[in-house]
Amino acid sequence: MLSHMTISNFAIVKHLEFELKSGMTTITGETGAGKSIAIDALGLCLGERAEASMVRPNESKADISATFSLGENEAAQTWLEENELSDGDECILRRVITKEGRSRGFINGTAVPVTQQKKLGQLLINIHGQHAHQQLMKPDYQLHMLDQYASHKALLKSVQTHYRTWRNADKALKQLIINREENQAQKQLIEYQIKELNDLALGEFEYTEIEEEHRRLSNSDDLVSYSQSALDLLYDGEDVNALQLLQQACSQLNQLVDLDNNLTELPNMLDEAMIQIQEVSQELRGYLDNLDVDPTRFQYVEERLSKILAMARKHYVMPDTLYEKHQHLLNELALLDCSDEHLDDIKQDVENKRLAFIEQATQLSESRQQHAKDLDLKISDSMHQLSMEHGIFTIQIQFDELHPTALGCDKIVFLVSTNPGQPLQPLGKVASGGELSRISLAIQVITAQKVDTPSLIFDEVDVGISGPTAAIVGKLLRQLGKSTQVMCVTHLPQVAGCGHQQMFVAKKSTNGQTETSMCLLDEAARIAELARLLGGSEITERTLANAKELLIAA
Repeated sequence: MLSHMTISNFAIVKHLEFELKSGMTTITGETGAGKSIAIDALGLCLGERAEASMVRPNESKADISATFSLGENEAAQTWLEENELSDGDECILRRVITKEGRSRGFINGTAVPVTQQKKLGQLLINIHGQHAHQQLMKPDYQLHMLDQYASHKALLKSVQTHYRTWRNADKALKQLIINREENQAQKQLIEYQIKELNDLALGEFEYTEIEEEHRRLSNSDDLVSYSQSALDLLYDGEDVNALQLLQQACSQLNQLVDLDNNLTELPNMLDEAMIQIQEVSQELRGYLDNLDVDPTRFQYVEERLSKILAMARKHYVMPDTLYEKHQHLLNELALLDCSDEHLDDIKQDVENKRLAFIEQATQLSESRQQHAKDLDLKISDSMHQLSMEHGIFTIQIQFDELHPTALGCDKIVFLVSTNPGQPLQPLGKVASGGELSRISLAIQVITAQKVDTPSLIFDEVDVGISGPTAAIVGKLLRQLGKSTQVMCVTHLPQVAGCGHQQMFVAKKSTNGQTETSMCLLDEAARIAELARLLGGSEITERTLANAKELLIAA
């Protein structure tokens, strides 16, 4: 619930700070005093649009903050935790607006986009404005109200998910059909390129292997010469070679060992060196024997390498990535080359997704019809209480599979009849201004009982209502205040007297400056304010008695 607000330099407010309690709080004041100014300021904390004109004249910025006690509001607590903005059981929304029109939003001291304030605000409070009946004329708003009352969020989300899945698949199918028609030239080019690469038949690692073989064959003479020279130096040289020299040195070392035992390891080390020389010589001899210097093979390798390099240049790729280019073209052709059979499979998949959506939309429609019947009875009963004894309210739901949306296939129309014998007709075509206000209030009060947000604000929704009807309105709002926090801006004493507490808004002008204030009224002050609302400028003993009766009746 909303527990505290601070407003600075906003419109005609210099500084305003007040506490709010649970139950029903009514807000009254003289005409033009700015009874709704706190609601307007709160709207900014909830992410409404900010304008430079909202800043008090001659001030650099407006600063508004609203503190909410989260209590059992699990939805808001979860949202704050998911967005790493949680700070215990309280939440502070703040909005700062400069005189240039720039604004910044904060949640628990952290700067956030206004869109985030708006998302969180929807979980904290619900504002019903005096022009809500205008929204009631809109089918989309009517559908939203019914869904809120039905509380079938999981089913609604499932419908939205199935709708997106179906639409995305259908979009991809349509694009595929367009691509088939538009990409024939591209397909022919790719087919030609693939044919060239198929003819080349390059293996995955062939370029690396053939490049190595080419380097070896082109240097075969040097390979033979260097290998033989090394072999002669190591082992095969007739005059002298490394093995002979080591053998001689080893013989000398053995004689030294006979003279000094400290040199025992030296001959062993030379023995190891001689073994390695023999092994190297054996490897070199085998290498020479197997060295292929076939001119025919060299010519083939050179031609093959030349073809690979030419093909790589043609495709603007490095030779070692030519194989990957071939595979990429094959994959691209596979995407373009969608057979009729494959296209039929995709069409069937799209149809299956559509049918899955229709199944979910049907379940949603059944849920709406079930809750609509309950809502029809409650709103009709509320209309009777509000001096429309013969009033009938019903929600017409038409399932239209040919015009699906993410909200299902239902078309919603609020129908009413306010007089005996009058046929049910759309809300806006039947009700007069006063009747429309009462019907709007009845709908808002009934549906508000199922809204998840713990705080509700009714901003002069009782316009056009008076007399005994106003008393009933006040009692309806007070009853609602037993289960949730209700704030009501009103000009009706019958409504104001039903509040668990009452706040008074006043305006004064000093030295050419206008300022608004708001304070909580005690019982005596409430009686005086209710008397003012009842009697206007003349407050008599009888008026005060009537005001006192309003409080007692509440």
